[in-house]
Amino acid sequence: MAIIVIGGQSRNIGKTSVVSGLISAMPERRWTAIKITQCKHGSVGAEFCDCELAGRNLAVDEERDTSTGTDSSRYLAAGAVRSLWIRVHAACLAEAMPRIRAEIDSSANVILESNSVLGYLKPDLYATILDPGLPDFKPSALRYLNQADAILIPAVAQPAWSGVSEDLIQRIHRFWMEPPNFYSAEFLSFVEHRLDGL
Repeated sequence: MAIIVIGGQSRNIGKTSVVSGLISAMPERRWTAIKITQCKHGSVGAEFCDCELAGRNLAVDEERDTSTGTDSSRYLAAGAVRSLWIRVHAACLAEAMPRIRAEIDSSANVILESNSVLGYLKPDLYATILDPGLPDFKPSALRYLNQADAILIPAVAQPAWSGVSEDLIQRIHRFWMEPPNFYSAEFLSFVEHRLDGL
């Protein structure tokens, strides 16, 4: 079994495109794709999101439709054998991990879209997307940057962010990526090489 985690410094940076691209490039792996969304309803300064939990701390939805355009639908359209959207209250990810682990353990190979899950599991490969044009980082992306095996950068530019060690960035494999797939042949080769050893 292989476990890949794809994260990123912010929303709408291309994480779902990278996940979908890897799924479609390696269909023989029979991926279960999981998007984990931490909901912050009621938090001071929280942005609105569409992950309403209706008073619960955890909700798990299995996607069955390839045509809705949602992230989980895009995973299925790319060839995932299963696609789940797991929504969890921001303070309850640890509490949700037994359910997430059960989904992982019942799958051949798993690809997760999340940063924060790295606090609870060690994937076989973690790639994060960093955009030099965006000055801010999600705290979770910054917290786990030192665990990244690869950095995907959506433009050919020298990364320079406040509070991020340039030395750390230089020590991690970097791959340039472009739309619409948001990953490169070089990154795909890197992933395949890592997974072949499992």
